[in-house]
Formats: sequence, C-alpha cells, structure tokens
Amino acid sequence: MSVPTPADLQALFRARGYVTGEALATALRLVVALDKPLLLEGPAGVGKTEAAKTLALALGTKLIRLQCYEGLDAQAALYEWNYARQLLHLRAAELGGQGVGDDELYGEKFLLARPLLQAIREDKAPVLLIDEVDRADDAFEAFLLELLAEWQITVPELGTLSARSRPHVILTSNRSRELSDALRRRCLYHWVEYPTARQELEIVHARLPQVNETLARQVTDAIHALRALPLGKPPGVAETLDWAAALASLHRDHLDAASVEATLGAVLKLREDQLLAAPTLKQLAAKASAAAGPVADGS
Repeated sequence: MSVPTPADLQALFRARGYVTGEALATALRLVVALDKPLLLEGPAGVGKTEAAKTLALALGTKLIRLQCYEGLDAQAALYEWNYARQLLHLRAAELGGQGVGDDELYGEKFLLARPLLQAIREDKAPVLLIDEVDRADDAFEAFLLELLAEWQITVPELGTLSARSRPHVILTSNRSRELSDALRRRCLYHWVEYPTARQELEIVHARLPQVNETLARQVTDAIHALRALPLGKPPGVAETLDWAAALASLHRDHLDAASVEATLGAVLKLREDQLLAAPTLKQLAAKASAAAGPVADGS
C-alpha cells in the first residue's frame, strides 16, 4: 500500500474531526512506513487513543484494541478455549456413542481469539492499539517485547502462528508507572500535549458544528484557564467537547454563571477541583455575560 504523507494524514484526520500537528502526523506516518510501533505518551484526555482509532479510519483498515489493566497476562491477551462449547460437544458426542480426540476438541472452532491473536490473523494489516500499557505489569511488558520482535505466537495445540500482515502498532501511556528502556527502544516515541487554544477551537467546530463561534471560543478559553490551575484531574479534549455539547443542548449561546454551575459536572470530575476552580469560572462567566450584552426583557 502507498504510505500517506504527513500532510495527507493531517487532511484525512481533519476530515474525521481530529486536528493534529505535523509532528504527530509524521510519527503516525513512520508507523506505516517503517513497520515500527509508536509509543504515545501524554496527559489523560489529549487524544492518544483517538489518534489510533482515526489512523485505522484513515488507512481503511480494522482497529483492534487491547485495553491493559493491572494483572493482565499474556494468555488473556492472546486466546482462550471455549470451555462451555467444548463441554457441550463432549456431551453430544457421548450421547451419540462417539469418542472425541484432543485434535478435535482443541481445534479452530473452539478457539476464542483475543486482541493479539486477532491482530496476527488479519489478512490486511490492522491498527493494533495497546491502550494504557503503563497499567500492565513488568511481566506482560516483557511478553510484548518478544511479540513485537517476532510477530508470532505458539498455541501448543495448534503450533506456531505467524502474522499474515504486520500490524501497525500504537501503544499509549499516561505515565502511571515508568516503562522499561527495552520497550522504549523498540518503539518510535511521541509526546502528545494538550492542543493549543486555536487547535482546540478547530476541534470543537469539526466535532460540534451546531455550537456557535462565541460559545465555542468561550468554552475553549475557559478550558485552557482551568488547565492552568493545579487541578487533580485537568479537563481533556473529551471534556471540552462534552461541555460545549451540554451547553448547546441547553440552548446557550454564551457562558453565564447559571449554565456553568449546571454543567460543571461535564468538565470537572472531582469535588475538590470544582471548589478550586469556582472563582476562575465565576470571573470567566461574568466576562462572557458582559461581552454578550444586556438581554432584552421582551416588553
């Protein structure tokens, strides 16, 4: 397949509502051009997961997602046997007076492929998203190193299975723990920062065309003011979109104190953050209301 240029990827992403800079577009292009995994790190909510989803759409291929968590092991990420179906098959065979051999019982029809095996078995190279790899433990990380090097796995009952097409791999991390040097060396790397106010405004317009210019600008300005505060959980791009959508659904065309208070749960998810941000939000709402001018009383 032809490899899109960074400019092509930016255009393809923008058409799908994802506004990205040249650096990230270049990093994503190299994933395809060099067949190397890409590690995306950055704060929660900056669009790391969405970048992998959008890359799959842009390439016209399948997205396969492995969500990492504490205690995740290789077996759960690769495959398991459908024990319930195997048991039913055994009972049916016994009722029919037939024997069942291991070759039949541990065949393809009883194999449940999990994300990593699914990625290996795809005919067209998928985008494999290994999401929040920092949540998994060291043992799983060591297993990933072997997989990323060989792109083959061994199922004892079926033998060694090699990738039909090498997946385009995106790993994401929120840096809840430090990843090993070995994994970092295996990957390309890009730090995903919060978008600029201009980029975030473009994202709001691209995703929520029903939101007017004034409200979109006031929301993005308010979000950036909040991120400057020492919040426990600063709002990400998803919160920007949720807040703008919530305000638009209430038929607001600008920020005001009442609507900010009513929709604050779409933006800040900790009570301590809401209390800390209250003075800033009050000032922003007053400024926005003043800019909107007096409201006619209809008399």
